[in-house]
Amino acid sequence: MLTTFKATATKCPGGLKVESSARGFKIILDEPEEMGGTNTGMNPVEAVLCALGACQTIVASSFAKAKHFSFEEFHVELEGDLDPDGFMGLSDARNGFQEIRFTMHFKTNESQERAEAFADFIESSCPVGDCLANGVKLVRSGVVRD
Repeated sequence: MLTTFKATATKCPGGLKVESSARGFKIILDEPEEMGGTNTGMNPVEAVLCALGACQTIVASSFAKAKHFSFEEFHVELEGDLDPDGFMGLSDARNGFQEIRFTMHFKTNESQERAEAFADFIESSCPVGDCLANGVKLVRSGVVRD
């Protein structure tokens, strides 16, 4: 059975600042000043990296016990390559990330082999990773003039 998640993104006055919300929670997204923003929040592609790392961390924490894998601490370092000239219309480069790299860090007494197997499980189970790796059909449901 499908579950529908909902979010809104609203342009704030001045610069490129956007307030996004879901389930009553809010985040501010923006661009650095050199890109025309006010630098009051991370930019959307940084948020994508954060969403992937957060999803991987949640999967690790949610399934460790069931997978008989123990760790004291876990974090993910992520980086992605994007050519801004693409979305700025200055070249025909892809608009989005060309590659995202991440390193999972476990503080654990488990073997390297078990840590890598659990990392494989995290990768194969992460919904955000699945969206990024396999693409998602984007459907514009309409355009409304208020």
